[in-house]
Amino acid sequence: MNVGIVGCGLIGQKRAAALAGATLVACADVSYDRAQALAARHSAAAMADWRKLVALPAVQIVVVATPHDQLPIVTLGAIQTGKHVLVEKPAARSAEELDPVIAAARKAGVRVRVGFNHRYHPSFLRMRQIVAAGEAGELMFVRASYGHGGRPGYEKEWRAAKAIAGGGEMIDQGMHLIDLARLFLGDFTSARGSTPTYFWNMPVEDNGFMLLETAQRQVAFLHASWTEWRNTFSFGLYGRTAKLEVTGLGGSYGDERLAFYKMSPNLGPPETTIWEFRGPDTSWEVEFREFLDDIRLNREPAAGLNDARAALDVVGRIYREQGR
Repeated sequence: MNVGIVGCGLIGQKRAAALAGATLVACADVSYDRAQALAARHSAAAMADWRKLVALPAVQIVVVATPHDQLPIVTLGAIQTGKHVLVEKPAARSAEELDPVIAAARKAGVRVRVGFNHRYHPSFLRMRQIVAAGEAGELMFVRASYGHGGRPGYEKEWRAAKAIAGGGEMIDQGMHLIDLARLFLGDFTSARGSTPTYFWNMPVEDNGFMLLETAQRQVAFLHASWTEWRNTFSFGLYGRTAKLEVTGLGGSYGDERLAFYKMSPNLGPPETTIWEFRGPDTSWEVEFREFLDDIRLNREPAAGLNDARAALDVVGRIYREQGR
């Protein structure tokens, strides 16, 4: 299938390199030079206006990798021209912004996937297999953290502007934590939290602390931070008979690793199995390959607009509670 990418920054470039056999035929970016640079590497057409890209008959799939304020606008435009879409998380600045996009996708009968690529890291694919096999027992709670320390001038970038980003670190890396917690525990009926700005001189939060609870009283305690002076990722899933913990995502986050701690009948030291996943990050390609299958089989993507809306609803509830 033929792909057009709107937004040719770092994430757009990652997507272009992980199309799982699909062909990149067009690139669009408000910075025409950036669109040209990516297009040249893939023998694709370059343009500055995304509307021209989504109107191209040759384009069947549109990847949307823009700042947050443009995500629902470009996605809606692509849907209205009959294209399938992979839109990066968070897909919008609020749950309400997604409602017309969801309605349009349903009416047009196209497939729309949201870029929650962390679901497709090998550690999480293995964790899902273990949980599905019942080897962790009844799930009780999640404890997770994700963060980095920014870079000089971070407070001047678009992620620090509420009108563009919709919020700070909670709607950024926090969205991945919410999505992963919801993947294992289900919908959250209660969402509380704190959104302080400790270090960066910006109007949005640089730390997001979340305490989420399902109707069955399963809890997710999540922390997303822009004040981690050493990049970190950890995700612990606790069941009645085992604990599963992912640490690292590769690169600056450290080697990806899954630990499986299986409790003995008499408790005490658990039986421990550890898997290490080194090498390049394959999650982007695995995710896109599944999206191609979604389109071919005409099935609803596993991470779709409704999943993004549910995660954004959690973020929105905490922002309102905090006066954000």
